[in-house]
Amino acid sequence: MHIQPYLNFNGRADEAIEFYKEALGATVVRLIRFKDNPQPMAGQPVANPDKVMHAELRIGATTILASDGGCREGSRFEGVSLSLFASDDAEAGRVFASLADGGEVQMPLGPTFFSSAFGMVTDRFGMMWMVMVDRGSG
Repeated sequence: MHIQPYLNFNGRADEAIEFYKEALGATVVRLIRFKDNPQPMAGQPVANPDKVMHAELRIGATTILASDGGCREGSRFEGVSLSLFASDDAEAGRVFASLADGGEVQMPLGPTFFSSAFGMVTDRFGMMWMVMVDRGSG
């Protein structure tokens, strides 16, 4: 069994992809726009055919799927967080600062009893990230 996050950015997927490329070194594995779909879904009108129907982003060893979804107002990722495990404190600091750019720090990055560096930040798209270094690393 395998679980993979699928994030709907409601019209801001291109912007989010560029942000994650810069902030986290994400690479685009696949990107399909609504206009590329040879079989449009009945009852699913698309206001802008250039919007992202499906994207696959590779961040380190993880693949995250993304879409513009229904292009409704705002992304809402309530009750969901993505955990990012950095290799050391320096990497944790760099990615935390990148994700915080235009976002909101929930808990500043710092040492805890379970990690040499742990912090929580909501990025500019409303996605909550928990950035940490594995205990014993860093």
